[in-house]
Amino acid sequence: MNSKEPTVVTDATFEQEVEKSSLPVLLDCWAPWCGPCRMLAPTIEQLAEELDGRIKVAKLNVDENPRTATKFGIMSIPTMLIFKNGEVVDRLVGVQPKAAIEQKLANL
Repeated sequence: MNSKEPTVVTDATFEQEVEKSSLPVLLDCWAPWCGPCRMLAPTIEQLAEELDGRIKVAKLNVDENPRTATKFGIMSIPTMLIFKNGEVVDRLVGVQPKAAIEQKLANL
């Protein structure tokens, strides 16, 4: 089975992948050393597969991409930013149950 992986976003690709995306974007801001981020990762991967074609699911490593993390004031991780038409329309901080994330995305 070929699963749809989250798109990896960097400072260099952020504008193209997120701000210019024709689809709403769920951006998971994370770091490899972050335990809660690792707990959230399987949920993000499930959402990427289930929402393929409707919502773009992406991941931003905040350690490797400080410019974007700073731009959006990411103070604690995991933080999920929800973009629509290139603008942040919602923000979830901390590990969230999949249903809570889906509820936020349902209104897009």
